[in-house]
Amino acid sequence: MTGAARSKAAGGARCYHESLMSTSASDRRAGRVVVGLSGGVDSSVAAWLLKQQGYDVVGVFMKNWEDDDDDEYCSTRDDWIAAASAADVLGIDLEAVNFAAEYRERVFAEFLREYSAGRTPNPDVLCNAEIKFKAFLDHATRLGAQRIATGHYARVRRAGAVSAAADVARDAGGRSDDDVGRADDAGGRGDDAGASTRHELLRGVDPTKDQSYFLHRLSQAQLARTLFPLGELHKREVREIARSLGLPNAQRKDSTGICFIGERPFREFLGRYLPTQPGAIVADDGRRIGEHDGLAFHTIGQRKGLGIGGTRGSSGAPWFVARKDLERNELVVVQGHDHPRLYAKSLHALDAHWIAGEPPVDDGSLAAKTRYRQADAPCVLSASSSDRFELRFREAQWAVTPGQSAVVYRGDVCLGGGVIEGVDFA
Repeated sequence: MTGAARSKAAGGARCYHESLMSTSASDRRAGRVVVGLSGGVDSSVAAWLLKQQGYDVVGVFMKNWEDDDDDEYCSTRDDWIAAASAADVLGIDLEAVNFAAEYRERVFAEFLREYSAGRTPNPDVLCNAEIKFKAFLDHATRLGAQRIATGHYARVRRAGAVSAAADVARDAGGRSDDDVGRADDAGGRGDDAGASTRHELLRGVDPTKDQSYFLHRLSQAQLARTLFPLGELHKREVREIARSLGLPNAQRKDSTGICFIGERPFREFLGRYLPTQPGAIVADDGRRIGEHDGLAFHTIGQRKGLGIGGTRGSSGAPWFVARKDLERNELVVVQGHDHPRLYAKSLHALDAHWIAGEPPVDDGSLAAKTRYRQADAPCVLSASSSDRFELRFREAQWAVTPGQSAVVYRGDVCLGGGVIEGVDFA
């Protein structure tokens, strides 16, 4: 794209970011920002927005998976080509970095341990905390960057001083002497707030794309150095900006599947790393009605892929997974979406992480999600210790799954959460 063409494209996109750029270039302190360029449209537009605000933008492409990377399900090469093409249009440098060893050790090993223990983990949560906002942040620091940025749909807000307890809980090295991103300027301008500044993680304004659920384990130190330029935009606006700029990935399909591994037949993929342990599928009354290949291949609330169909004496309603009995290696199923054994009135969570550094005070305004895309469920929080808590729901929740994340909100503010350990049925 020529300079004139790029200027014309920028003019067409201006209406989508003018309200986000509330300060002039002379009011900003220029700094280097390293943007994680995945090859997708979101990170590419995030990089462009930051460049428009005067930042020295450098792109980094992360390669985090090497097993069978040349097959149809996970081709890093295609992503790299898309990222490089976008970087060329944007006029920014792009570097490739390999975090495959860190990913296998910090994320994938835990992913397999959780499945082996009969739970259903959420690798995206751990991947964000350990790779995208730890290994990547460390690498960006070595490149001389003050901050990192990603294409996540979320926001960061500076919110005043932390308490003494929270200050103790902050990660070592958590102070950021650089200006910190406000939620309402998309570019991360703010004044130096010092070591006592607290940062809040907020939902993205697009409710269909908000990704704060997957970011709830970020620390104060990580949030202090992170920018989310897309937090104030809707997805349709991002694609329109990309089209007006002539970005080659403007219509590229969003990535799905396991973080950095991609879409693939899940049972086949998991079977490469975990042994099959066949056992009985039993109804809630103890009747044996089928056989499973391994508890790891099933999750609470699952309907499809059970292979049991109709059974003699049953109501004809569909079967759902209600529980995994690890001692007996039995998969317990019930009939009907509204069966009581599928509804939990409360849950117990461990490995808690609170963004403010301490559990929130329950003022009656808390709500939680036990899975992504779920509507907020009003709840009461009881924190028994710094790393464990209980949530009691006003209305029983369907298919609450051990291993998934329970994430707590107060309005638009994501407070943190933990890993679901168990439930109490309604």
